[in-house]
Amino acid sequence: MLNHRAPAHILVEAEEFDDFGGWTLDSQFEMEMGSPYLLAHGLGVPVADATTTIAVERAGSYRVWVCAKDWVPSHHPGRFAVTIDGERLPIELGANGRDWSWENAGRIDLGGDRATITLTDLTGFDGRCDAIYLTTSDTEPPNGIDPDARAWRRRLRGLPDHPFDGGSFDVVVAGGGVTGAAAALAAGRLGLRVALIQNRPVLGGNASTEIGLTPRGETGPLVKALSARSEDGELAALGLLHAEPTVSVFLEHQIFDVTRDGDRIIALDARDARSGREARFGGAMFIDCTGTAILGLLAGARTMFGYESRAEYDEPLAPEERVASHHGNTLFFRTRQLARPSDFPDVPWAVAVAKDYADLGGQLRRPGIDNVAGPIAGPARTPDPSIRRRMLKPLTHFWEYGHDLDPYTNAEHIRDHLLRAVYGTFSNVKTLEPKTHANLALDWVAFVPGQGEFRRYQGAYVLTESDIREHRRFDDTVAWNSGAFCLHHPGHEKYDFRLRDWKWDTRDDKPFEVPFRCLYSADLDNLMMAGKHISVTHIAGSVTKFMGNGGQHAIATAAAAKLCLKYNVTPGEICDNHMEKLQRTVEKLGGSVGHPV
Repeated sequence: MLNHRAPAHILVEAEEFDDFGGWTLDSQFEMEMGSPYLLAHGLGVPVADATTTIAVERAGSYRVWVCAKDWVPSHHPGRFAVTIDGERLPIELGANGRDWSWENAGRIDLGGDRATITLTDLTGFDGRCDAIYLTTSDTEPPNGIDPDARAWRRRLRGLPDHPFDGGSFDVVVAGGGVTGAAAALAAGRLGLRVALIQNRPVLGGNASTEIGLTPRGETGPLVKALSARSEDGELAALGLLHAEPTVSVFLEHQIFDVTRDGDRIIALDARDARSGREARFGGAMFIDCTGTAILGLLAGARTMFGYESRAEYDEPLAPEERVASHHGNTLFFRTRQLARPSDFPDVPWAVAVAKDYADLGGQLRRPGIDNVAGPIAGPARTPDPSIRRRMLKPLTHFWEYGHDLDPYTNAEHIRDHLLRAVYGTFSNVKTLEPKTHANLALDWVAFVPGQGEFRRYQGAYVLTESDIREHRRFDDTVAWNSGAFCLHHPGHEKYDFRLRDWKWDTRDDKPFEVPFRCLYSADLDNLMMAGKHISVTHIAGSVTKFMGNGGQHAIATAAAAKLCLKYNVTPGEICDNHMEKLQRTVEKLGGSVGHPV
């Protein structure tokens, strides 16, 4: 007798596992590959199993599909196994030579109303599982991140087709790095109802415990307070924001869409990394502190990218011709000496990237303490005398890659290439001098890179190298910034994960003015920005990008949001008619207008 019942389907998203074990939730590439996933980041030691229990409404024979990635197709370093109710599936996942895709992992008979699924890491080298799909049909699940694939996942997870109401706010701040935390804190202290939307589980961005840099540039009291660290390296930012009664913080929420009404943004949509629930946050004013200009890109505002040519803005440090390159990403790491010998697996797939490089300088000792020397071996002990002394310093950002790749669509590849560089260099040091470095171990390797440069907004004014170098005065100055022109030059002739050269031009080492016209979009009436994507040239941005400097931009935008709402005007109209009030408000918040912080 034929069974006319509809097929049964069970979708298990890895981020919803009951117990991650030693696996780590990695949600940073959702806009690129479509979903958060579990990462087995064990530094060469297999991590503890991840487990979950699922409901099985119908007994039967189920085809099992697993969405995984073979992140080094020629060697398959990230292999893992899936076990269901004690039966290990016959396929090793992460070994099929393919990028993110569904793999047919075999069949299993399910008879009870519950089943247990286990992910077992086989290598310790960054195996990754996105989802598991069990079905009584033979239909292959949809790949990709197109609307149909997303709708399929929402349907099987029981999620609504449209975002729910996440609330309405005076100010919505996108991005929870030091800059975004400063904008939210300043706006909250002005009594505004604030939503801070952050796509990571912690605040701080490049200063967070996930990465660990110290804010540089003009910090000031507000930025210093939120970036103060506890003994374990955590920033004070979240505690300070929780103390503000009008500020709401939404962690692990990825912004994926905006709603426009004419020349205004009226809402943004963000997706919770763990539940997949989508929320719509309405706002009167928006401040983009992501560093990626995501609100502008989603809303269709004009942006700039790469190196402008020297003639475009008459900048001495600019190249003769426009270059579509940018500052790459950096991966931080730390080694330590154990009391006993420590083995490390053979990693030919990593050495292929590192080649013979054997210098582990440029470490992060702990959050806030970077640029630390590390173990070296072999030829690295006697460096080439022709290399500039500056390039021999143990600087963290010398480990940098991705300058010529699209940072929006190649971010996972950039991170993975840097992982291979670090693992390969560590292996070289151990292998070249096995007795000297017998006890050397990897203590920590970040899986979240320190982000470099993305697109910059086109504002009402574009700040240039000459403006900074010549200390141009502006009637609409709302912040002072400081620091050197910090230019990274890729293209090392042998090691593509190292800089070829680095320019640190301190000018006269004096602070300079930043006009308010650089802090609001030229195209949208209620969108402002703070941080490394403000309206500057690439050269000018190499100094305004410092996190302390971004904090000063953030204070100014928070003050401007207050006045825009008070007078029912746009940022441009604030610039034209209320500049003195804006400058006074900035000063009350601890920012600097008339003199450096």
